[in-house]
Amino acid sequence: MHNNLTRIKEPSRQRGQNLQKFSQFRVLNMGQPIAVEEPSGKRGDAAAAPSPAPRALVDRMPTLDGIVRSHHIYDRIFHAWLGRFTLGLSPVSLTQAYLDWMLHLASSPGKQSELAMKAIRKSIRFALYSARCARGDTTPCIDPLSQDRRFAHAAWQSWPYNMFYQAFLLTQQWWHNATSEVAGVSRHHEQAVTFGARQWLDIFSPSNFLLTNPELSRVTIEERGNNLLRGWNNFVEDWERATGGKPPLDTERFQVGRDVATTPGKVVYRNRLIELIQYQPTTKQVHREPVLIVPAWIMKYYILDLSPGNSLVRHLVDQGFTVFMVSWKNPDENDRDLGMSDYRRRGVLAALDVISRIVPDSRIHSVGYCLGGTLLTIAAAAMARDGDRRLASMTHFAAQTDFTEAGELMLFIDDAQVAFLEDIMWEQGYLDAKQMAGTFQMLRSNDLIWSRVIHDYLMGKRRPMNDLMAWNADSTRLPYRMHSEYLRWLFLNNDLAAGRYRVDGRPISITDIRAPIFSVATTDDHVAPWQSVYKIHLLTDTDVTFALTSGGHNAGIVSEPGHRNRRYQIATRTQDDKFMDADTWRASVPEVAGSWWPAWLAWLGQHSSAETPPPAMGMPERGLPLLADAPGTYVYQK
Repeated sequence: MHNNLTRIKEPSRQRGQNLQKFSQFRVLNMGQPIAVEEPSGKRGDAAAAPSPAPRALVDRMPTLDGIVRSHHIYDRIFHAWLGRFTLGLSPVSLTQAYLDWMLHLASSPGKQSELAMKAIRKSIRFALYSARCARGDTTPCIDPLSQDRRFAHAAWQSWPYNMFYQAFLLTQQWWHNATSEVAGVSRHHEQAVTFGARQWLDIFSPSNFLLTNPELSRVTIEERGNNLLRGWNNFVEDWERATGGKPPLDTERFQVGRDVATTPGKVVYRNRLIELIQYQPTTKQVHREPVLIVPAWIMKYYILDLSPGNSLVRHLVDQGFTVFMVSWKNPDENDRDLGMSDYRRRGVLAALDVISRIVPDSRIHSVGYCLGGTLLTIAAAAMARDGDRRLASMTHFAAQTDFTEAGELMLFIDDAQVAFLEDIMWEQGYLDAKQMAGTFQMLRSNDLIWSRVIHDYLMGKRRPMNDLMAWNADSTRLPYRMHSEYLRWLFLNNDLAAGRYRVDGRPISITDIRAPIFSVATTDDHVAPWQSVYKIHLLTDTDVTFALTSGGHNAGIVSEPGHRNRRYQIATRTQDDKFMDADTWRASVPEVAGSWWPAWLAWLGQHSSAETPPPAMGMPERGLPLLADAPGTYVYQK
């Protein structure tokens, strides 16, 4: 009776908490008595208890809200299970895109007639090409896109291989026409369908098959099939390593702390989210303003401290800069509730506070790479709003602040896709690197998937492992809450560029930032397209120096002096200059051969004051002891 009275008098708030805990059970048995968790942590059993008072029975029945929440959980469990088979892609999102395209195409007889005429014209064009080939004229009737290198070898111009690839390119072009410019289809759905059609067609490219690829045919004949045997062994070896959770072959040659991430330094601060590394100076005098680098937590920090010859950190230190680096923790299921505010406070602001104690009365050059650059911009805008003037400058490496044109990555981001992804992350507490890698590989399938199939498994050759490839295999995870907020607030809603992003309950604006900005973009970036990075010009009222360099998202940044075939363009727009659109900028700014690193270091020097002796490593007397040698401990987390 006492237990029943306890239930009767249980505060409504406690009842709600109990029902919330109950609603988290994965099975709701509506046909059996309900077990309710006692405040003490013990479970009461309605079937074994004496006849309860009517109110106690009501308290122990699931509320409508509890049932709805339980059904919500079932949905999430199902979506998380489904995501294992769809590589994290929402089938609802894809279905919406294709239905939008098909229904509008079905109701567009004019577009259908146009496609029919294009098919006839392409057939005639191919027939005329075949006739010219019979006379010995193999001039192509259609050229591949500039970035398509699959058919560059001269052997593709010989019969019958020229017929294979020309027919493929004509078909590819027709499908592009069929999936684009259909009246009424939303832009997002059109891009998704066009991308999907291209991915599907690429599977059947003649370059992917032994009998239709002249290079493969020649190698197979010359080697009497030994290339296929080697390729099979390569495939089995890669499969065993992948299923066993091992990194790709030969990554062991690039061990962190021995071969990469070798610049000497000390960990001077550690919290739940970061280790802050201070690097050992190599010059007798250093610039007064230290440099703080904030890498993306989607990657290990040492992409900027690879081998000694291409380490940006070592290059900065050797040029007389005091360098601090944020090394992010690799989150697990216990970090599921870490959000964007945690990364700002425990990451950027915590690092700035420590540097201000080690190098007092000095402003700080801040550098952000990719996602780290976006976070740095958020922190800088909030600091500017609140009157914090500690930043001497801000540098972006392939970092976006406006996400309206964030490239083909946006194909995987809409409300349905984000909700589906949230359910996957809800189950495991984070987004796994393998799930992210699949998306990035799809964006560059010809370079990252099919070229590897051809080279490693059909040619039977191994590409030599390098430090950048080994770093790329050293994967990380993303916390559930942070990634959800990042996708919704930035990619979906574009709150930062629109002035709606809130820090500590109040909106921030990038226009408040007065520190000069140096922004680097890369020409072949599929993650942060250079036109999107260029939009920093529209969002600031300060001087912006913009540099566009050759290369991709990572290789274009790791562009040390002496790197072959590197070139860049650079120009400064002051706050008084008129705006210039991205295409006009690229057409009018002269190109410079070589690495952009020296230009950036010269810019940093222009915004630095007099040189001083190097600061002490850490500051034990102020509570900042030397915790470990670089590269620290977080970088080793798997």
